[in-house]
This record gives sequence, C-alpha cells and structure tokens, in this order.
Amino acid sequence: MSVDITIRPQTPSHTLTDWNPDDPAYWEAKGKRVAYRNLFISMPSLLLAFAVWMVWSVVVVNLPNIGFKFDTDQLFWLAALPGLSGATLRIFYSFMVPIFGGRLWTTLSTASLLLPAAGAGMAVQDPTTPYGVFLVLALLCGFGGGNFASSMANISFFFPRSKKGMALGLNAGIGNIGVSVVQFVVPLVIAGAVFGAMGGEAQTWAKGDVTKQMWLQNAGFIWVPFIIACSLAAWFGMNDLSTAKASFSDQAIIFKRKHNWIMCWLYIGTFGSFIGYSAGFPLLIKTQFTDINPLTYAFLGPLVGSISRVIGGFLSDKLGGGRVTFWTFLLMIGAVFGVLHFLEAKNFEGFLAMFLLLFAGTGVGNASTFQMIPIIFQAEQRRLNTGRLDETEINKMASKEAAAVLGFSSALAAYGAFFIPKGYGTSISMTGGPEAALYAFIIFYVTCVMATWWWYSRGNAEIKC
Repeated sequence: MSVDITIRPQTPSHTLTDWNPDDPAYWEAKGKRVAYRNLFISMPSLLLAFAVWMVWSVVVVNLPNIGFKFDTDQLFWLAALPGLSGATLRIFYSFMVPIFGGRLWTTLSTASLLLPAAGAGMAVQDPTTPYGVFLVLALLCGFGGGNFASSMANISFFFPRSKKGMALGLNAGIGNIGVSVVQFVVPLVIAGAVFGAMGGEAQTWAKGDVTKQMWLQNAGFIWVPFIIACSLAAWFGMNDLSTAKASFSDQAIIFKRKHNWIMCWLYIGTFGSFIGYSAGFPLLIKTQFTDINPLTYAFLGPLVGSISRVIGGFLSDKLGGGRVTFWTFLLMIGAVFGVLHFLEAKNFEGFLAMFLLLFAGTGVGNASTFQMIPIIFQAEQRRLNTGRLDETEINKMASKEAAAVLGFSSALAAYGAFFIPKGYGTSISMTGGPEAALYAFIIFYVTCVMATWWWYSRGNAEIKC
C-alpha cells in the first residue's frame, strides 16, 4: 500500500482563483462585494498618488517668495518634471499588476510616495538647498504619476464589462481629485504649524511690503500619515486574482494591436490635457494675470475635471464611449478658442470659465476613452478567435489585453504633464505669451476628432462603440 505524501502548495487566502465577474449569479453572490472592497481601497490610494505627483504645481508658486532665487523657466521645469518621470514610470507600471498581483503592487507603489512627500518637506525649509535637489525631488514625485497605470489595470479585472466604465470612472475620478485636493489643501496647511515643533520652523514669505509666516514644508508632510494608512489598507484589505496573472511577454502583444496606438493617441488628448493643464494652470494664471492669486482658483479646474470624469463614465455606459469622445473633443476645441479670446481681452473671469469648460471636457473624455478600450479589445478577440476559443477564454484574453492597454495608454498620456507646462514656458519665452502653445493644442484635438469619427463613431466604423 502506498501513501500519497505530496505536499501541495496552498493558495494564499488573499488570492482568488475562481474569479468570473461576467457571470451574473457569481457577481451577485460574491463578486460585487469583493470588487467594491478593492475599489474603495484603490480610490483613496490613487488620490494620494495624484496629490504627491502634482504637489510641485503648488509649491513652485511660493518658492521665490521665501528666498529661493529661481527664474520663471526653472519654476516651469519643476512643475513639468514630475510629469516626465510619472509618464515614464507608467510604461513599466502598466505591466506590473499581472506579474506581481494587485495587492502587493498597490501596497508598494503607495508606500513609495513617502520618499518624495517627506523629501519635499525637508528641502523647502532651507533656502540654500541646491536647485539640483529640487530637480531630483520633482522627478521622484513621478512615483505618484506611475501609480495610475497599475491602479486602473488592477481595477479593470474586478468588474464585469457592463460596469467597467462606471468602476474605472470612479477610480480615476476620485484619483484625479487628488490634483484638486493638493491645490486646495496645500494653501491651507502651509498657513499654520500643523505639526507643531515636529514640523519645523516657519519661513518668512515676502512680496513687496507684505510679509507673513509660512510653513511650506507642510505641503509634503501633510500626506505622510495618509500614505501610511492607505499602504496598510491595501496590504490587509485587497486581493490578487490568479486569473489576471500574465507575464510581460503575454501582455506585449498589445504593441502589435493597431487599436492600442489609436487609443493611446486619443487618451493623450483627454488625460494628457487634464494632467498637463492641471500642472501648468497655477503658473499660467500667475504669468498672465499678475494681480490674481493663482492658488485661489487653481484647484477648481482639476476639481471640475475629476467630477466630470465620474459623470463621463456613466454617460459612456449609456450612450457609447465613441460617441461621447467625438463630441467631447469638439467641445474642447471650442473651449480653447474661448481661452484665446479672453486672454487677448485680458478678462480673467472669461478665461477661468473657458478653462473650467475645457477641464470638464477632459474629464468626460478621460472616462469615455477608457470605457471604449475593453469593448474594442473584446471585439478584437472575437474577430481573432471565434471558432478557436470558447467565450470564457475570449473574455479572459480580452481582459488581459485591455488592462495592458489601459495602463500603457495612460503612460503615454501622462507626458502631457510635462509637455503642456513646458509648452507654455517655451511659448512665453519665444513669443511673449502662451497663445502659440494653445493653437498647437487645437491642431492636435482636430486629429483626435478625425480618428474617433473614422474608427469608432461613424455609421460603418471598424469597431462601433
């Protein structure tokens, strides 16, 4: 008689092996509860990531007034560099969740925000801190930008196709609010000694005859306890999905997919605009309307864009992402023309109104493009594998490719956080104003309108969505 003493490895309790959210019975019995728990942990973690990513958009406005001798171009570089590093990191982060698992990667990527947040808090306390140190810290803030790619890819696995637009809209919308939160909260917390003696001494802020005390280090320190809390919540509360596991080579197939590159182009137009305008908005106001305090209004644009992203997710599920994206780009073109008109008229109220309309368009477009991606790749997999694979396998392959495209397209789009502020700076230095950059953005949006109409929204489009 033989005895089987084979030791079989146990699946960790946080790893789900039977995940099938597109089965209505499974979704109601188990899937919904698990999916929303992971979503509700993901959203505040992503909000913090965006806050840390964009913190320099607020800090740079105050640096000259507390003794740092940086010129306008240097300040625009500090506002732009987090976008450059964040976009580059997203390329790698796009593929991490299927390799390492959503739980582990969310924990590590959230905890990594401690370095730029604490570093910024220490650096701004000394006016002799070299400019090179600020450049490094601005680059490290890109950790926050990278998180979006992995977060969106992770959440896309948890929801059925009929609810992906809503789920991705909520995750991204709450995450995007981090931009508005940082531009609203930082002016409040730097006005007082929030952390007492532990937070360091105040700096003297001076402009003309006006002086006051400021604790600019709080712009970084304020996020530290929340980062720790969200890292712990991710480790103890999130799940990994065995069905979402894939190597880099498995995911790299997207580079051969035409629609991956088309959707990257469109998402540059939506999210690239949102994050780029967010990064450059405070300095743009400061340079064009010198009598206006930019921090009084800067948070409004990202707030409108973030809220409209949630709305855009619902609209896209109801009306179709392709149709919503097409009309959104037309709206954005009109809004930029409005910005140009009110810039010429030196009318701040009209300028602000047009920019808020532009931010609203970017938010709706962010949601509508991301709602399109799972539908497009579902259709692609059916075209490639009908008769070869059953529906379950087709769904699984489509989900993995769509998740990779969600991450990779967000990586390329994030370069907008670098190019738009730098575009403003270059345009101002070469022509005396930002108008040349804005006209370039209009031309780009026209190409997005044409691409959306041709491939996704016209009557006989290749993939109607």
